[in-house]
Formats: sequence, structure tokens, C-alpha cells
Amino acid sequence: MTQNSAAEVLRYTAFSADPRGGNPAGVVLDASGLDGAAMLAVAAELGYSESAFLTGRYEPAGAGSRTGADSPDDAAPAPVRGYTIRYFSPKAEVPFCGHATVATALALAERDGPGELVFSTAAGPVPVTVAREGGELRATLTSVEPHVARIAPDDLAEALAALDWPAADLDPALPPRITYAGARHLVLAAATRERLADLSYDFARLETLMHRLDLTTIQLVWRAAPDVFHVRDPFPVGGVVEDPATGAAAAAFGAYLRAEGLAPDSAVLTLHQGEDMGRPGTLTVELRAGDPRVRVSGTGTRIDA
Repeated sequence: MTQNSAAEVLRYTAFSADPRGGNPAGVVLDASGLDGAAMLAVAAELGYSESAFLTGRYEPAGAGSRTGADSPDDAAPAPVRGYTIRYFSPKAEVPFCGHATVATALALAERDGPGELVFSTAAGPVPVTVAREGGELRATLTSVEPHVARIAPDDLAEALAALDWPAADLDPALPPRITYAGARHLVLAAATRERLADLSYDFARLETLMHRLDLTTIQLVWRAAPDVFHVRDPFPVGGVVEDPATGAAAAAFGAYLRAEGLAPDSAVLTLHQGEDMGRPGTLTVELRAGDPRVRVSGTGTRIDA
């Protein structure tokens, strides 16, 4: 496709400083010449769980300007940079993707320097701060306002059947919920690490249920400590069996923990994902008292083509 050949496609991994870890994403910093079909074709050719496309610049409403993350205190304020962004899995467009947001922010920081960004997504504006910490760039996104809902018993039974998880294998301390922070995810908590590690599911059956419930992933979790979790995210609606590190689901999970009283209003949580796939990554989730939004941060690095 002629349109595709004109777009420079970068490859980054998010939530790991090792290109062999974390979640890889395609990043197109200038997708102004691509339509939706062309973006989907790029994402399908890459085969990553999601790819991000910057379609233009804009002035964030009320953003003003702030001191750049790496600027001395007496430096001139750095403007907040605003971009419109779209996300595609190999099969469809999605409203929001955390790891591709982090990857894109890091790519922009390497090109233009660290600082404050705002991405205009289909789910709403998502601010991102990129700072240099100990020689590494680290991006922190702030989610749209989240919400949490119960799942109908019949839908829960169907999800467990598709996963081949007996209900007795669930952790009763972490109830199943549908949670949203830019995209919808079903949280299911495993009672043991062994249950989480044993993932073999009916792809078509789970995909059908997820389309009906408008779910982006199923977030499977195991609580290793009060503030440490191991997570996995089946993603059949995106055309891949499993997502290696899922920033959108991490934000939604933070909202879930707070809504269910399973984490304090102010907390820093660590999520380990990708270990069972051989692509380990670490996502840091921050809850702040008085702010319903959830912050998700991580490192990343460019992947050589």
C-alpha cells in the first residue's frame, strides 16, 4: 500500500528497559497521511497487540505551560505538547492503549526531549509526563476518570467456562468486576500463582463474550503481597492470545482496587506482567487521594528493526 510505505514506523517496547521484555508497540509519529484502513494495515503487518498513530498536533485546553521535567528551576516554562492519537490492534481500532501511549511518549521524548504531553484519545485527554530517572526515560500517564461495575452471574460463568477456570480457583477476596479507565476490562483473581500460570483458553468462545460485553482484555491477577500483583491479559478481540504488558488494564485495575476497598486512597502498586510469556515487564500504578484518575508509569526502549 502506497500510504503505508510513506509512514515511518518505529518499534518500541513499554514497561521494560530490555527490548526483549515488556510489550512491543508500533509507533508512527506522523500519520497525518494515513486513513483508518492504512493504519489498520500497518498494525496488522507489525502483528503487535497494538500500534499508535499520531494524526496531528493541537493546543490542549487550559494546559498552559509547565517547567520541563529536566529543566532547572529557573528555566523558561516548557509548553505542554498536544497530539491527537489513534490506536489499532491487528484486527480493529481500540479507544485507548496504555503501553502504546507510553511507547509513543518515549519516542517523542527521545526526539524532542522530556516534558509534558497530552494525547487526545477516543476515550478523552490523557496527560503524560516523561522524565529522566537515573539515565532512563520514564513515562507516567494519567487515565481518564474510571468506573467499576458488577458482572452478571451468567456472563461470569461464561468467562470462566471459556478460560476453563473452575469457580473454586478464584480468590474470594478479590471479586470479579468490569472496570474502565479508557477501555473496559474484566478482572478475575486467581487464588494461586499456579492457577494464573496455567493459561489455555477457548479463543473463539472468549472473543465472542468479550465482543458482547465490549471488553478489551480479561485481566487475570494474583495477589503476591498487599501492593504487589502478577497479571496476565488475554486479548482475543485484538487478534492475539495474550498481551505482554497492559497499561490500560493496569489503570483500570488500580481503580478497581480502590473502589472495592482493596487499596488505600493513596497507594503505589507494582504489577508484574509478561513473565509467563518470556517478556517480563513492570508497571507502577499510583493512586492519589482526592483524584479519581489513576497514574501508570514505566520505562521502555526502542527495538531495532
